[in-house]
Amino acid sequence: MKLNSLRRQSLRSFFLIALMILPVNFYATPAPQSAPNIGVNGYLSADKAQRGHIIQAAIVMDIPGGYHVNSNRPLEKFLVATQLSIDGPKEIRVGPVAYPRARLQNFEFSKDKLSVYEGRAILRFNVTVPANFNSGSLELKAKLRYQSCSNALCFPPQTREVKLNLPIVGATESVKRINSEYFGRGR
Repeated sequence: MKLNSLRRQSLRSFFLIALMILPVNFYATPAPQSAPNIGVNGYLSADKAQRGHIIQAAIVMDIPGGYHVNSNRPLEKFLVATQLSIDGPKEIRVGPVAYPRARLQNFEFSKDKLSVYEGRAILRFNVTVPANFNSGSLELKAKLRYQSCSNALCFPPQTREVKLNLPIVGATESVKRINSEYFGRGR
């Protein structure tokens, strides 16, 4: 009899302690927020590249509403900058990346303004195909490293890879301009 009484008392004590340890809003605690699904795609300004000419290329980030990505020049040292690197055949020359203009915004997690991209961010660069390029096509590998954040917190950095395949034609063969929404109407 005494043993059952001790067990009941122990169980009551256990449940009382458990209730004191659990947070008051235990059942109302929201699930942790996950990193946004940021679209990362590559585009070229023409359907083919002419030997001895320059073609424009772009990596486009589509950032969902309520999220942002640190710019290529964040204002805080602890934030990860957006960086784009391009690998291709050694004969091909890739120009510097032109990053979009960043916005300065205030967020809950920082007392200072931050330099960010929101919505659609277009990162452009030029590719020069030498006149003596032998192959009938080329592949560029773009690696995009970025850190995304919500209005309240930042997520671990990510690296995404995009492949751009480009047919190569002679210097006098015609090419068709494409993707004008990223490069303008052109010539």
